Amino acid sequence: MAWVITPKTKLVVAIIDKTVLTKEGQEHISLNWILNHERYTKTTKDAYDISHDYYGFFPQKDEKFRIKGLERFSKNQLEQLSLDADMVYFTDTYGIYNNEWFKKEDVGERSGMLYGGLSSKDIELLRLMKEKKKLIITEFNTIGSPTQSENRNQFENMFQLKWTGWTARYFDNLDISINKEIPQWLIRNYENTHKRKWPFTKSGIAFVNDKDEVVILQKDEHLTESLPHIVSNDYAQEHLSLPEKIKYPFWFDIMVPNLEVNDVVSKFEISANNAGKNELKKYGIPTTFPAVTMHKDQDYIFYYFSGDFSDNAVNITSSYFKGIGFFEGFFYNEQDALERKSFFWKFYRPMLSEILEDYNQNLHD
Repeated sequence: MAWVITPKTKLVVAIIDKTVLTKEGQEHISLNWILNHERYTKTTKDAYDISHDYYGFFPQKDEKFRIKGLERFSKNQLEQLSLDADMVYFTDTYGIYNNEWFKKEDVGERSGMLYGGLSSKDIELLRLMKEKKKLIITEFNTIGSPTQSENRNQFENMFQLKWTGWTARYFDNLDISINKEIPQWLIRNYENTHKRKWPFTKSGIAFVNDKDEVVILQKDEHLTESLPHIVSNDYAQEHLSLPEKIKYPFWFDIMVPNLEVNDVVSKFEISANNAGKNELKKYGIPTTFPAVTMHKDQDYIFYYFSGDFSDNAVNITSSYFKGIGFFEGFFYNEQDALERKSFFWKFYRPMLSEILEDYNQNLHD
């Protein structure tokens, strides 16, 4: 009842998600959770529907699908969308691949793309939203593979933020005889890069670049602590309600912002020993790099989250309970290295709630 009587606030969000394998919308579920919990609605009355209110890939039964992205929009329609929308959020442009969608394929291998990548129409909407000083939020994998270099370059120039070509992920077990979730292409590309068999048996971090080079840092051999952490500065703690430090066990990318234009308010830290630092140095990979990059000024408002932040295993049903944050500790076990629910409750939820509240207040000032 407390949630029901909370006043609704109309906030028109253009959500772009090209990586939707099921109607649960895993890649944007965290965003929808917050919109619903905070009572942000797409009209004065209607809440956001997780399986309907976005642009991108729409799964249907029996391996059928529909594509309803911005690619079908005319110039006038994009202009109208930029007028109607209060903000845009690119949750994922990685897309859908044949081996993921068609069940007979091997999901551990790469395959042809059904749909994905940041398109020229996506770039045009971003340009229009920036011109109109609307809120822009993007995250990993907005400009990574399979986005074409021309569109990536336009994004990088528009927001003064470059992708190094590297993405990475933590694995709790790198022993391929035990962990069957390690992709075959990752193993093959490591062996091609280093001209030797896959030797790893402990936890660690896999770095992959757009040239198919692979670098692995393993616990004890290269890392004093195998889990990557995100460390937030005073601004992020005070204005975005972020914790000083939190683990992050999922995909992230390595970005280089122009610090004359952007602020890095949170950064990833890799706990590499000397051997690990030397291995990273060979490939030009830093041990610290941005996690949350922000440009917040009179000209435009922009955030880039350098991780798969909106993909968390949360249940949308819990968003209907006001005050549920008091019970957040029941939803996760922080001793589990792979769990991501604590990241949602302690990092993503407070950060995005603060960003939306601050922006909404300014909209109505």
